[in-house]
Amino acid sequence: MNKAIKKYTFRVINGIFLAALAALCLLPIIHILAVSFSNQAAVSANQVGLIPRGFTFASYKMVAKRNAFWQAFGISVERVIIGVIINTVITVLMAYPLSKKKSEFPARKIYVWLLIFVMIFDGGLVPNYILIKDLNLFDTIWALVLPTAVPIYNIILTMNFMKQLPGTIEEAAMVDGATYFQRFIKLIIPLSKPVIATVTLFSFLNHWNSWFDGKIYNNQTTNYPLQTYLQNLISNSDMTNAAEAIENALSNVKTLQAAQLVLTLLPILLIYPFLQKYFVKGITVGAVKG
Repeated sequence: MNKAIKKYTFRVINGIFLAALAALCLLPIIHILAVSFSNQAAVSANQVGLIPRGFTFASYKMVAKRNAFWQAFGISVERVIIGVIINTVITVLMAYPLSKKKSEFPARKIYVWLLIFVMIFDGGLVPNYILIKDLNLFDTIWALVLPTAVPIYNIILTMNFMKQLPGTIEEAAMVDGATYFQRFIKLIIPLSKPVIATVTLFSFLNHWNSWFDGKIYNNQTTNYPLQTYLQNLISNSDMTNAAEAIENALSNVKTLQAAQLVLTLLPILLIYPFLQKYFVKGITVGAVKG
């Protein structure tokens, strides 16, 4: 009976803690959502909490007319599509051979340690900047995609997941005459859906939320991805043209910022539910085995 009470108490305390943690994450988002739907007077007077005051779509209508926002949005979408495809393909192609035993791939440990070394000892900002400049990649989408083309953490996570797959499955396919490529396509990839979905989500979030590289690798503000554009907006340096300056003068900047932030969150909120069922299994199984 004593153990049952302790177990029940732990569950209650744990539930309260997790609920409080979830609230801390949700309350700022709810506040931003409320601000985006509130009128200028209520926001200026700091009267908006978690519920909109003077409900209006004015900020969203104004955002819809901003070409700079949608141009930055399109650049981010392009970056995500190209970047996620490159990241996922490289991750899976590297993780599969690295998941093999030493008898199948004698140099496996050398490559793994090289990846770990590179992950720990990064070249740094200045060498990367010089490299991008010498390759003439400034103001191109490749400056945002190529520097993170090989996501080492994702490779290690996927490698560990593939290592725990039953070896008898591949052995049976090998007896039937299947090549490495056939086993990889028809067996390993379908069985690795949880971890592939997980690393895909990681890559998506990394590309979608990144803003600093867009700042340093672009000389023209018209080439900024969405997060870099929003960073400029929040720091009040988004006055890229007279029309937007007039709009900001005639409206409440906070409501415009909130509306654009909400629109930025939508892709993540739409994609995550489809990948969430794979997320827990992919990250836990892939992180256990070394």
